Amino acid sequence: MLHQPHIPRRTFLRGLGTAVAVPWLESALPRSAWAAAGATPAAPLRLAFLYIPNGAHMQAWTPEKEGADFRLTPTLEPLVSVREKLLVLTGLTADKARPNGDGAGDHARSAAAFLTGAQAEKTDGKGIRAGVSVDQLAAEFLGKDTRFPSLVVGCEAGRQAGDCDSGYSCAYSNNISWQSPTMPAGKEVNPRALFDRLFGSGGSAAREESRARRDQQQKSILDLVRGDARRLRRQLGKDDAHKLDEYLDGVREIERRIDQPVDDDLFVDGQMTRPSGIPTDYVKHVRLMGDLLTLAFQTNQTRVATMMLANEGSTKTYPNIGVREGHHDLSHHQNKAEKQAKIAEINRFHVKQLAYVLERLDSIREGDGTLLDNTMVVYGSGISDGNQHNHDNLPVLLAGGKNAGFSGGRHIRFPDETPLMNLYLRMLHIAGVDIGSIGDSTGELEGFDA
Repeated sequence: MLHQPHIPRRTFLRGLGTAVAVPWLESALPRSAWAAAGATPAAPLRLAFLYIPNGAHMQAWTPEKEGADFRLTPTLEPLVSVREKLLVLTGLTADKARPNGDGAGDHARSAAAFLTGAQAEKTDGKGIRAGVSVDQLAAEFLGKDTRFPSLVVGCEAGRQAGDCDSGYSCAYSNNISWQSPTMPAGKEVNPRALFDRLFGSGGSAAREESRARRDQQQKSILDLVRGDARRLRRQLGKDDAHKLDEYLDGVREIERRIDQPVDDDLFVDGQMTRPSGIPTDYVKHVRLMGDLLTLAFQTNQTRVATMMLANEGSTKTYPNIGVREGHHDLSHHQNKAEKQAKIAEINRFHVKQLAYVLERLDSIREGDGTLLDNTMVVYGSGISDGNQHNHDNLPVLLAGGKNAGFSGGRHIRFPDETPLMNLYLRMLHIAGVDIGSIGDSTGELEGFDA
């Protein structure tokens, strides 16, 4: 590869209102990086945090055995293909999701504390306060080298004001990412808007013109950058050229899925309107957002991302798996076996969506491994059993991170009351973020790296 001309790391294929970033290519690495590494230089490290609401049916979640000899439970079985890159973490606690004198409101506190480790101020109006979340702390350090310091997405819209849980503002229930103690980062729930953000350039007028022209002429965004892509490809070696082709095919496929009509949005008050881009099919929605975050990581447009599969306290139903009752109502199962079984089905369904994202990350070759090997992915909830509203022994998974020193394929049980923030502190330090503590952390979590 050293004989090839150096390709700038932050290369974009450009067209009208369009900037398609290229993926991590060995051709884009300077000769000094090869010389220093003595082999394929290391790819950048990414962090992702995925949140599920209303806890889990822990009996169907938690493996019986510890260590490498554990068996995936019925809830976790969809992760079998990435088992060796997976850590099941038991015993972690979100103490600041507990009342601590503030009474009811566990759902709101759970989301607010999940990435902050801070006790949310009980208010349904002005004066909201939580803490700076781990993703935003990471973004402050890691985002200097990327187009977007972080990406914050979700699959369920929600209000940012009003009372959503026993006197707690909706801002708590509907956000896990906080830019400051008094300002949630907000989240993008529209795949079309996220796609335009990732692949747009210039001002909003140029992006709108680009989108309108593509809609009118039924063209792909790649049609606008075909000339740049052709010129770049001629400069690449065989492996990188193949990688570029695979990436561009992926972009086109995601664009095709986003541009499919959303039937429920075609008619408003009898007038034809442009579809919103939010699929009515929840699976399509989750997987589109996961694919877009994967593209953002692949092209180094961001190294930090969060995703809420649904808002905390969500009443969403899941008729596609035969669950027509609201998720939140079912979580108050009163130890009834039928309700617990349905909660377990919802949990397994969410884990299937996680498996899809992890498999996508693991399918992309990068350096000496895969994109998943260069990404630390946390998946979990701020509640364990929804009926009790308890916040210890949380359902938490850690995937990927092989090239960060993680040794997967294990179930690790930590001492009771181990702060969840200790995990995040360790992750921040691995990522090179020099910080002494976060939220209610008491020190780095140990035992999950090689």
